[in-house]
Amino acid sequence: MKQLTLTTLAALATVSAHAAEGMWTLDNLPLANIQARFGAAPSRALLDQMIQSSLQVNGGCSGSFVSAEGLALTNHHCVVGCVTDLSTPRSDLVRNGFLAKDRASERQCPAFELSNLESITDVTAQVQGALAGKTGAEAAAAFAATSAHLTDACRAGAGDEVRCDLVTLYSGGRYALHRFHRYTDVRLVWAPEDAIAAFGGDPDNFMFPRFNLDAALLRAYEHGKPAVIKTHLRFQPAGPQPDAPLYVIGNPGHTDRAMTLAQLEYTRDQLALRRLPDSYEYRGMLGEYGTRSSEARRTADEPLRWTENGIKVMRGQVGALMNAGVMQAKSKAEAELRAYYQTHQPADHAIYGDPWEAIAKAQMVRREIGQQAAFVDGGRGGLRSNYLGTARLLVRGAIERDKPNDQRLPEFSDNAMADLRAQLASTAPITPALEQATLAWSLGKMRDVLGPDDPYVKQIIGGETPEQIARRMVNGTRLGAPAERLRLWQGGQAAIEASKDPFIVLARQLEAPGRALSERMRNEVSTVERLQATRIAKLRFARDGDKTYPDATGTLRLSWGELQGWTEGGKAIPSGTTFAGLYPRVTGATPFALPANWLAAKARLPLAQRFNFSATTDIIGGNSGSPVINAQGELIGLAFDGNIHSTGGSYVYDPLLNRTVSVDAGAILEALRTVYRADHLVQELK
Repeated sequence: MKQLTLTTLAALATVSAHAAEGMWTLDNLPLANIQARFGAAPSRALLDQMIQSSLQVNGGCSGSFVSAEGLALTNHHCVVGCVTDLSTPRSDLVRNGFLAKDRASERQCPAFELSNLESITDVTAQVQGALAGKTGAEAAAAFAATSAHLTDACRAGAGDEVRCDLVTLYSGGRYALHRFHRYTDVRLVWAPEDAIAAFGGDPDNFMFPRFNLDAALLRAYEHGKPAVIKTHLRFQPAGPQPDAPLYVIGNPGHTDRAMTLAQLEYTRDQLALRRLPDSYEYRGMLGEYGTRSSEARRTADEPLRWTENGIKVMRGQVGALMNAGVMQAKSKAEAELRAYYQTHQPADHAIYGDPWEAIAKAQMVRREIGQQAAFVDGGRGGLRSNYLGTARLLVRGAIERDKPNDQRLPEFSDNAMADLRAQLASTAPITPALEQATLAWSLGKMRDVLGPDDPYVKQIIGGETPEQIARRMVNGTRLGAPAERLRLWQGGQAAIEASKDPFIVLARQLEAPGRALSERMRNEVSTVERLQATRIAKLRFARDGDKTYPDATGTLRLSWGELQGWTEGGKAIPSGTTFAGLYPRVTGATPFALPANWLAAKARLPLAQRFNFSATTDIIGGNSGSPVINAQGELIGLAFDGNIHSTGGSYVYDPLLNRTVSVDAGAILEALRTVYRADHLVQELK
C-alpha cells in the first residue's frame, strides 16, 4: 500500500481544470488554473495548514479547529441537533441561544463527534485486484471482505479514537483509505439564537442577499480536558478581498456528475414522482403536528427545517435534470465516450460488452424493487421511526456480530463498532408523540405506495389503522432508554429473540425479507454500478488522463474561487451584505424577527461590517461549516449555503450562476464582541 502523508498530498497537486469548477482531492489540485487566475497558487505549507485544521462534523457537516485548545467552528444548523438535545421545555436553547461563560459551563453534546484526517493511503491496486473477474454476489462479498481487511490493518493497535474509511473515487477508478482521529467528547460553547442564525427562515433559504449568523463554536475534549491542537486557523476580521483567491476545504456529501444517462433518468423520475411529493406531504404532517402545542412546535422544528431545506434542494435537482441543455450535454459526452470505447478498445467491447447497457439494466431492477426495499429494509423514504431504526440495528447487528469480521456487512464491521455503541448509548431524547405521528404517516405512505394487497403491508398493518399501530407500538416500547438499547446489544441473539418490544418484534419479522431485498439490490444494482462505473472511469483515464475531479463522496475536498456576485434578469446581484442591511428587513414577525439583544445592539454595531458574502467556489451539501480561507492561511469566512442556482450542483456547475454563501469572519467576531459580550472567545479566536 502506498501511503500518502498529508504533506505529500499537497506536494502532488499539479493539474489544471476549467474555471472554478470542481471539488478536488488534495493530491490532484488545479494549480495551473489558480496560478493563471491569481498569479500564485497555494503553497505546500498553506495546503498542509488547511488539511490539518479541517474537520468532519457529526451528521454530515464540515468544520475547522480555530484555537490550540480544541475550539472548533461550524454552522449553527450543523449543531442544532445538539442544541435541541440539550434543550428542555423550560430552557429552549434553540430559541434563546447558548453561551458558556467559562470552560466549566461548556455542555457535552450527546452522541456527537468531530473527526480530523490524519493520513490517506492509496489502495486502488488491492481493491481492484480483489474485484478482478468477479460479478454479482461474489464481487459484493469480495468488496466487503477487502474493506474489512484494509480498515482492520489501518486501525491495528489503535483504540476507538481512530476510524478508517475505504473511499471510492472516480466511480472505482481509484480507492483510498482515510484514517481519522476521533473526538467523541464534544461540548457546546456558543450557539446564537435561531432567529439570527436562520434569519429569513425557509423564504430566504438558498437566496441572496442574506443576513445570517449561521455559526457556532464547539470544543473537543480528550481525557476530560480541552484537546491540544497543533494546527488551527486564525481569524482575519477583514474577510475576503476583491480579486483575491479564496479556498473552501470541507467534506462535500455527494455529487452525481459522472452518472450515466440511465442513472440520471432514474434519479429524475424518483425525485419528481416520489421523493419530492412525499416531502411535501411530510412537511404538511410536521406543520400540523407543530400546531398541537408549544412543545410540539419545538420538537418538530428540527425535522421541519431539514425537510424544507431538502425540498428546495430537490426542486433544484429536478430543474437541472429536466433542463434540455443539461441533458443534451450529458448525452453528447456519453455518446463520445462510448464511441471512443468501440473505436479504441474493440476487443474489450467484444469480450465485456457495453458498461452503459449493464448499468441501464441495473436501473430496471432498481425500479422493480426499490420502493419495496425502502419500506421493508429501511432505505431512504421508508418507514420513518427512530425506534424502528434502532430495532433494525439491534436485530441485524446480533446476526452480523457472530460472523468473522471480513464476512459481515460493512456497517457492522469492527471499524464501525465504536460509532454503533455511541449511537445506542446516546442520551439524546426521543419524543414519543412525534414518533407516533411520524410512524403513522409513514405506515399510511407504505400502504399507498405498495398497495393494500402487498404481503408486507398485510403483515405489518393487518386489520388496524396506521394510527392504531403507531400508538400501540410507541406506547409499548422501551427503546427510548439507552440502558435498554445497550442491554439488548450486549445480550446478543438470545436477548433479541427473547424481547417482546413491539419494534424488536417487527424488526425480526422484516429481517429475512429485508435482507433478501438488500442482497438483491447490492448484487444486481450497486455492485453492477460499481464494477461498470470503474470500467467507464478507466476509459476516461485512457482518453483524458486524471485532469479532472471525482464526484464528491463525503470526503475532504478543496474548492477555489473568488468573491463575486452574479447577474440575473438583467440585475446585478452584489457580492456582500452588511449589518446595516439587516435591520430594514426586520418585520417583527417570524422568520424576519430579531432577538432582543440584536435590536438593543444596533447602535453599538459597526453597521458597515460585511455580514454575508457570495463566492464562485463549487460546493454541495456536506460543505456546511467549511472554513473559507485566504492565500495567507487565515479564516475569512464560514460557508453555510449556496444560492438557488447551486441546488442543481449535484449534476452540473454553472460558473456564471452557482455561488457559495458564507458568513464573514469579521461579522462573527463583531457579533461575539458586541452582541454576546463574549470577549473571552474573541481573545481565544484572535
